[in-house]
Amino acid sequence: MLETTQVLAYVTALGVAAAIPGPGMTALVARSISGGATVGFTMLTGLILGDLIYLSLAVFGLALLVQSSSSLFGFISIASATYLGWLAWQFWFYKPKVESLSEQKTSRELFSAGLSGLAITLGNPKTIAFYLAILPLVVTLETVSLEVWGTTLIPLTVAVLVAVGAIFILGALKVRHILDSEKSQSIMFKGTGVIMLLTSLSMLAKQFQ
Repeated sequence: MLETTQVLAYVTALGVAAAIPGPGMTALVARSISGGATVGFTMLTGLILGDLIYLSLAVFGLALLVQSSSSLFGFISIASATYLGWLAWQFWFYKPKVESLSEQKTSRELFSAGLSGLAITLGNPKTIAFYLAILPLVVTLETVSLEVWGTTLIPLTVAVLVAVGAIFILGALKVRHILDSEKSQSIMFKGTGVIMLLTSLSMLAKQFQ
């Protein structure tokens, strides 16, 4: 088990990192405003799942294996950047519509929101870089046990990300009445698309330097 100081260090670092607006939280706010709480929390589930995947890779050292093969890591980065570019296109040309918060969402809409959240996290190399940087300060990666991973790191990660994500979602719903026009939503989605595109181009630039 982790000591109290280790838990506090991990929770604090993860909370601060999650609260810094990036492609994930920006998209989460946009989708929450346009689709409501159900869509927002579904997307948050995808974001968290992506974090758990990267956390697991970092804990068990598989990330180092990926990085040891420059061609494989390069392919993953380019594929992720391409997908982020596609998401940017989707956000830019999204046709906003004013929806009722009580309107039931289709399973297709929810699946799309969850998949987008997962893809955004997996397409952000800073996520795994964060876990590779912070975990050595909390646990010894060479000797970390399945028990610590499953009973401590996973629950802590989920709890922190749910708490931070919920704040963003509820905040978005609070200002939803201000942004309930199609014009304001269009501006917001185009802004999100620009952030996605810049992230994608930044990833590609690093690969071809």
